[in-house]
Amino acid sequence: MASVIGDILPLAVGVAISPIPIIAAILMLLSPRARVTGSGFLVGWVLGIAVAVTVFTLLASALPEAGADASKPVEGVIQLLLGAGLLLLAARQWRGRPKAGQEPAMPKWMQAIDRITFLPAVGLGFALAAINPKNLLLSAAAGIAIGSAALEVGEVVVVIAVFTVLAACTVLIPVVGYLVAADRLRGALDRLREWLAKENAVIMAILLLVLGVAVIGKGIGSL
Repeated sequence: MASVIGDILPLAVGVAISPIPIIAAILMLLSPRARVTGSGFLVGWVLGIAVAVTVFTLLASALPEAGADASKPVEGVIQLLLGAGLLLLAARQWRGRPKAGQEPAMPKWMQAIDRITFLPAVGLGFALAAINPKNLLLSAAAGIAIGSAALEVGEVVVVIAVFTVLAACTVLIPVVGYLVAADRLRGALDRLREWLAKENAVIMAILLLVLGVAVIGKGIGSL
């Protein structure tokens, strides 16, 4: 189990470092309905991560077992495709980065965040966690690592829980921190939001490049 946790930790960090969801969470925490919408977004974010990695774990458990030479060609090919997908996303992020002096473009739905209520916040958190292409690829890679490891059911639950908590921590920490010490965190959260908005494309391009190469390496090793 420990080796599987080691394999999924970088993937969980990849999900955690998601500037757009973090910015969305911060905007909710700076809105008039901060406690309601922030909590709803956190619930959706955690559920989305857990559901995505669980689904891919179940699918991966149906993959063919290793051959006589310990190779896993089907798993290897899937990992190669996932890695290639991450590299394509990295290239798109890099090409889309704002030029010097240009304001970064944020999704239009962010303009309505101060009017959002609890259930839409849950849905938004779930969608950004489970449907976002980057998170889908990373959750699929994690699911393959977990589902193909022949773990006991209890061990699978523990590994999925570890992945979910780590992947959710960058939204979990600001939301919980705000609920505990709202006044002291407003300024820091606003500065973090501005920095993430400015550096989003570069952060994501570098992160996706590193993780894409890592997943491709895993795929080559499984062939």
